[in-house]
Amino acid sequence: MKWLIDEIGNGLRQLQRKETWLVIGLLTIFGGLAYMVSNYAFRTDSMLIFLRHTAGACRQMTNGTIIAMFCGMIFFLFTALLTLGEMQRYFEFKSRNAHQQARSALFWGIGWGVFAVTLSVSALVFFKNFCF
Repeated sequence: MKWLIDEIGNGLRQLQRKETWLVIGLLTIFGGLAYMVSNYAFRTDSMLIFLRHTAGACRQMTNGTIIAMFCGMIFFLFTALLTLGEMQRYFEFKSRNAHQQARSALFWGIGWGVFAVTLSVSALVFFKNFCF
């Protein structure tokens, strides 16, 4: 039973670190963007339209558009994971006082994060114009 109390104490100590809150914030942002895009994507599903389970009126998507959106979703997932990985590398290098590598990891983390947000915001703009 003592190990459980120790684990809870370690978890609470982790919540006092700013790195933990940064990662929780990134996960929240990426999750929120993915939720908003998937909300629009479900409105365009032909089976849901046929069954009348969607409330939005969206035009029918062509195969090219569907493939582009699917690839965009995959790239968003990869860039979000790359962002979290680069932030982990940054924290690791920062704790070892490797300033050059930490700066490089931070640069790449910010770059991948901006790219992931750009992908999801462009999907939101596309769906906003596609659905009425």
